[in-house]
Amino acid sequence: MKLSFHGANRDVTGSCHMVEASGKRILIDCGLFQGSRELDEENTADFGFDPREIDMVLLTHAHLDHCGRLPLLVKRGFSGEIISTAATAELARLVMVDSAHLQEEDARFAAKKRRHHEARPPLYTILDALNATSLFSRPARYGQHVELAPGLTATFSDAGHILGSASILLQQKGGASVLFSGDLGKRENLLLAGPSQPPRADAVVMETTYGDRDHRSLDPSIGEFYAAVASAFQRGGNVVVPTFALERAQELLFVIAKGLEQNLLPRHTRVYLDSPMAISVTEIMERNLALLQPDIAKAIRKGHDPFHFEGLSFTRERKHSQAINEVKSGAIIMAGSGMATGGRVRHHLFTNLARPESAVVFVGYAAGGTPARRIIDGAKEIGIFGERIPVKASVHTINGFSAHAGRGDLLAWHAHTGAARTFLVHGEEASMQSFAQALHGTKIDMPTKGAAYSL
Repeated sequence: MKLSFHGANRDVTGSCHMVEASGKRILIDCGLFQGSRELDEENTADFGFDPREIDMVLLTHAHLDHCGRLPLLVKRGFSGEIISTAATAELARLVMVDSAHLQEEDARFAAKKRRHHEARPPLYTILDALNATSLFSRPARYGQHVELAPGLTATFSDAGHILGSASILLQQKGGASVLFSGDLGKRENLLLAGPSQPPRADAVVMETTYGDRDHRSLDPSIGEFYAAVASAFQRGGNVVVPTFALERAQELLFVIAKGLEQNLLPRHTRVYLDSPMAISVTEIMERNLALLQPDIAKAIRKGHDPFHFEGLSFTRERKHSQAINEVKSGAIIMAGSGMATGGRVRHHLFTNLARPESAVVFVGYAAGGTPARRIIDGAKEIGIFGERIPVKASVHTINGFSAHAGRGDLLAWHAHTGAARTFLVHGEEASMQSFAQALHGTKIDMPTKGAAYSL
């Protein structure tokens, strides 16, 4: 069995790893690099392998940095099968088509600003994304073996990160086994069950996004969110929340519904979920109640739906999104993208970022080079739609909502694997180094892009 690494190496985006075993070439994830212009260049570069020679892709979950280059893989010649859980397949179709739409839109905008021959085409089109969706084949069920080749199986287990997320064990009969963590969720989770206990494996390829620290617990984080909303409303402003459509938007709706129910938020609060994708994800979640915590699923079945409450507006249409800009106070505006790299949130930041009475609340990871990270790091102004917008709104970063496991949960998960060899990926180098120092009894590698190893 041979492993090679083609993304998320000493970085947190672009996850892509290859396994060569039993005559098959198998990718684990094929994600988009997100952040600076240099990463845009990396997205357009060669994969480091020939897509036509890949037999199949095993997808851990539907976040863009794990599935976002699948349409490009297909565009460049991949025609094998894509295997994931059923929920991941449903979400990934949504995410890839949305990504293609945004790229086509950005390309059209760029073409207006440049001479036609200088305009950069989209990385892939909606047609490419639809072609990728057609390759999803056998749905994987947690705990059941999927035969990939004679003597080679994959077993998906619940990673507890987002709906349908999985860790994946590849096992060769009479040979090596390697476990890919995917992105792991916290044991303390608002909507989903935490990650299941992992199987044992000879080697593990493990994410280290928060390998250097633990998150605050949820209760104080929720309290901080309520306080940020109350403060902005008292000043006569709005609260803009750059929101990841998968899981984070639904968690925030749950928290807001609880706050209204318990009078911890003003009754007059208006809430806008201004993200067609987040709205669709919410609907998908409501169709997959078996993957939610039992008490939440039971409440929804009885008609007490935390994703629908008085004062909440779902805004799919662009004209309704634009109308939100007329609301000057008393609104929580949730819009994508979570790192403020694109999507409708840019319009709301354009309108509210320069208003001292408003607030911007970040509730998720912000990669280096993204507008979100620049605002969090104290930038005095941000470029949006070709204009320099001063940052005068109050800025809050609330890490307790993260869907990623913190250091303690990561260490506990790793201890159950019994792995003699550990490959650390999907983390910034400082986080990775810190986590490596806490591991014992395992040989540690921190692969660079293109590195290959034999098991």
